[in-house]
Amino acid sequence: MRLVFAGTPVVAVPALRLLAERHEVVAVLTRRDAELGRKRVLTPSPVAAAAEELGIETIKANRLDESVTDRIRALAPELGVIVAYGGLVREPLLSTPRLGWVNLHFSLLPAWRGAAPVQHAVIAGDEVTGAAVFQLVPELDAGAVFSELTRPIGADETAGDVLDALSQSGAELLAGTVDALASGTAVAVEQTGDVTLAPKLSLADAHLDFGKPADAVYARLRGVTPEPGAFAMLGDDRFKLIAARQAANADPLPAGAVALQGKRVVVGTGTHPLELLTVQPAGKKAMAAADWWRGLPTGSELVLR
Repeated sequence: MRLVFAGTPVVAVPALRLLAERHEVVAVLTRRDAELGRKRVLTPSPVAAAAEELGIETIKANRLDESVTDRIRALAPELGVIVAYGGLVREPLLSTPRLGWVNLHFSLLPAWRGAAPVQHAVIAGDEVTGAAVFQLVPELDAGAVFSELTRPIGADETAGDVLDALSQSGAELLAGTVDALASGTAVAVEQTGDVTLAPKLSLADAHLDFGKPADAVYARLRGVTPEPGAFAMLGDDRFKLIAARQAANADPLPAGAVALQGKRVVVGTGTHPLELLTVQPAGKKAMAAADWWRGLPTGSELVLR
């Protein structure tokens, strides 16, 4: 089939590559180049870079206005495919392809509708997640589902780990659905069950509250890793927590207090401590927590809040 593909981040790239092998992707729709890094270098999205490598026409737009719709209509696509584009597809663009649009979403719908489904699933302590391919409709992530898959969430997996895995398995799921739509054998089933929402995470969502139980603190740390990135305040500075784990047999500590126990740097929570593995103090590069601790003045008393 003639497809138009909409996507932006790296998790959408496997789907684009696989669809380009099986069908004719006549254009890729992605968000405009963004300023990245400390030097604010204007950088194409991962999907834009992949499209250029594949030799596919690219439409860069943050707003899907009339001009974008006209460009896509002129290409006469049979189906639109969207994977984490980062914007809403509304009419008349929604009805421009003959078969409309299908969306690969990284949750078991209707659970976690929205921009950050995996992150919210990890933060909530879900043990299972998955992906679904559904018919795009005006209401957020509410269309009938063509196909889905499930996978467990590992006890130590971050949202990034889960998304990386789902980007691969989800690409296969999406390609199979598009194949079924091409052959006329695809069947969609309306969503049933309780709806939960997964809005985009803000920096405030990544601020760890060490007064909460260790399981909740650890789940949030994993859920906001790698983006927007877990942190706490150390004095007046933002102190990033890159990696941690449950600290078995650690001595109790007050919430937020940091101490060296044996060879482990641990921090207290509302229940039992967590072990800090990799941290990033303000103005410095990420480093092993033990190296950071060794560089502190003797007798330092630190509290993360």
